[in-house]
Amino acid sequence: MGALDIGIDLGTTKIIIYKEPEGEILREPAVVAINTTDDTVIAVGQEALRMLGRTPGHIRAEFPLNDGVISDHMLTEVMIKEFLKRACNNFLVKHRVIICVPSAITDVEKRALVEVVINSGGRKVYLIEEPIAAAIGAGIDISKPKGTLIVDIGGGTTDVAVISLSGIVASKSFKYAGNKIDEDIIKYFTMKYKLAIGKKMACQVKQDIGNVFNPSEDIKTEVRGRNLLTVYPQKIEVSQRDIYECLIPFGEAIVESIRFVLEKTPPELVSDIYEYGITLTGGGALLGGLAELIEQKIHVKTRIADNPIECVSIGTGKAFNFIDVLQTGFSTETNTRF
Repeated sequence: MGALDIGIDLGTTKIIIYKEPEGEILREPAVVAINTTDDTVIAVGQEALRMLGRTPGHIRAEFPLNDGVISDHMLTEVMIKEFLKRACNNFLVKHRVIICVPSAITDVEKRALVEVVINSGGRKVYLIEEPIAAAIGAGIDISKPKGTLIVDIGGGTTDVAVISLSGIVASKSFKYAGNKIDEDIIKYFTMKYKLAIGKKMACQVKQDIGNVFNPSEDIKTEVRGRNLLTVYPQKIEVSQRDIYECLIPFGEAIVESIRFVLEKTPPELVSDIYEYGITLTGGGALLGGLAELIEQKIHVKTRIADNPIECVSIGTGKAFNFIDVLQTGFSTETNTRF
């Protein structure tokens, strides 16, 4: 196999590798398990995810990325190297790589990320900001002189951006997204029900009954954990209305961020947004009632993109077709290295 053009959606919770025209060629949890006695890597991806929360003292399973940026360079490099090997079937060939990053990433974080990708098998590395990738993946023609408002909600970060003429006009990125919602749910059950639950259970609750607009008492799910008073296992049943209290701050944060970005957007583009609407992408776009809440508060029609979870990875993979036209949110960060 020769050198490839590869797009990597380097998420806080999962890694997706995309290549045109085949499409998605790898999807794995962004988890690494290591033996702390000798720092050897035991498992990467799905196998490591199964160990999360179940390891003995000498094994540590963790996400080496935090809020969309690298928190452990060594583990991230091991993880990316392994995933590229699995996806491309040839570790010796160096590939061109476009990698997706939050719009608020710093120059230091950019350089660290590029170094990791180069060491993992990249020949030349490009960076693309998540709102641009999300818009491309959602099928939006970003080259037109038309204002498009994208809200991309991932695991670690949320990006709100207005795009026109292949560039970002105004944007805001903040570290309140899927993982923070899970943490809020865990804290809520600890405080209200004296029930300790894990991240997987919190995520399941969010997916099953999470709703930020007109929650129902009739939609319920079972939650299992450890009673903090008796230390015994316990199972309780909760409804959408029960957990609404811990979810609505996230919905309000999204609305306020959209208002902030609109305030910085030229009136002509705001007029376009009113006409064409707001597009939600990322896994967080599937949170119940979010689109309805935005419509009610912002008074602009809001839609969830087709296949929102894959929008960023699809757009990252297709971005090689836009290298010559992208104005902002896209950069070459390395020289060729062999």
